[in-house]
Amino acid sequence: MRKRQYQIDMCSGPLWNKLLLFALPLIASSMLQLLFNAADVVVVGWFAGKEALAAVGSNTSLINLLVNLFIGLSVGTNVVVARDLGAGRHDNVSRSVHTSITLALISGVIMTIFGEVMVRKLLIWMSSPTDVIDLSTIYLRIYFFGMPANLLYNFSAAILRAQGDTQRPLYFLTIAGVINALLNLFFVVVVGMDVDGVAYATIISQYISAALVLRCLMREEGPLHVELKKLGLEWSVVKRILQVGLPAGFQGIIFSLSNVVIQSALNSFDDAVVVAGSAASANIEGFVYAGMNAFYQTALTFSGQNYGAGQCKRVDKVLLWCQAFAVGTGLVLGNLAYLFGNQLAGIYAPGEPDVIAQTVLRLGLVSCPYFLCGFMDTMVGVLRGIGYSVGPMIVSLVGVCGLRLFWVATIFHVFPSPWVLYASYPVTWTITGIVHLVFFLYVRKRAYARVNSGGALAAMEGHHPVQT
Repeated sequence: MRKRQYQIDMCSGPLWNKLLLFALPLIASSMLQLLFNAADVVVVGWFAGKEALAAVGSNTSLINLLVNLFIGLSVGTNVVVARDLGAGRHDNVSRSVHTSITLALISGVIMTIFGEVMVRKLLIWMSSPTDVIDLSTIYLRIYFFGMPANLLYNFSAAILRAQGDTQRPLYFLTIAGVINALLNLFFVVVVGMDVDGVAYATIISQYISAALVLRCLMREEGPLHVELKKLGLEWSVVKRILQVGLPAGFQGIIFSLSNVVIQSALNSFDDAVVVAGSAASANIEGFVYAGMNAFYQTALTFSGQNYGAGQCKRVDKVLLWCQAFAVGTGLVLGNLAYLFGNQLAGIYAPGEPDVIAQTVLRLGLVSCPYFLCGFMDTMVGVLRGIGYSVGPMIVSLVGVCGLRLFWVATIFHVFPSPWVLYASYPVTWTITGIVHLVFFLYVRKRAYARVNSGGALAAMEGHHPVQT
């Protein structure tokens, strides 16, 4: 059948090649998704000035803060569908798919309403610079009209990834990404629009990618097939998704909240050069993160299917291979970004040497040690795949958000400079990653014993007690 070419047998045979077969299209997809925002930043940086660049680029942390709860729910969808596929429970898969699509649409509408009402107040609370806040408000209010499409795409892509299909989401994002770039140039260069033009280009491309992935699921054969008349919320499925997805979402919020705190501290300098340099660097770092994060998602899906099938030894192998790939990717891409920092920063801020200098400063302190973040995330992926989601959330609450808040209140207060703020990233990644590793070693024996001894049925049906 047509769908077979997109599936991966995760529970038997060699692992390393299948992990790469899964991860490489995912890396490309993630980088294309980043191009939605990067294209906005580059176009406004070239044609609208550094204030517009700061307005678009500095909103990333706030957008992530507001959407990560719901993106976390898509992680729950991925784990639930992957476990049921691994265990061969296709009726459960179908119910999970239709519930997830409905949940995505409802969540998107909620986020649109919330964003329209609260955006200005949130920017004020973040101490957004006075020369940027009006443009940021315009950009975000338009951007949030794309939330239903944003979440529909992410939930649908999570469903496809559960069976090993990372290729078709890549095709859809390629189409949407090209359209986004062309519309950016049309609205800004031809029509003469500003941040509003790049915002409209982004949401149009998001709706196109969402329509393509939904059409794909409607034409899919087997348990992933979507019928619009079957859309609805089945509360037993929602509960299973929330068990994994809600802590994952809260963890995403925690990470974003800490980044919002860092952004607010940067805004306290009331200097568009510092804010623009940080925004450009953050966009460059995003591509490094996308490479590493693909192995987090790979670890999540492969460990979920293998744990659902009772293949605990393969879960260990998944962890080791994904750690090697994630750390290696972070080391190579992170240091390349710094090595070519001046050239990359020049793309975002041509003719702005002060902005370029600020970009390179942050790249040296954040991008070079970024592999530590890859190590940390991959540990979390395997923990969630075997049913432990609350523990990683609590560790991240203390190790990332708590430590960064402490850093800003103490060390940054004494030494108020951008490089002191940026140094908080590798410190918190290191501490949090080590604690995640210790937590995995602590719960591993208990989790595997549950599968190997009479608890297999509960484990495979998604009734894992969520440990802390």
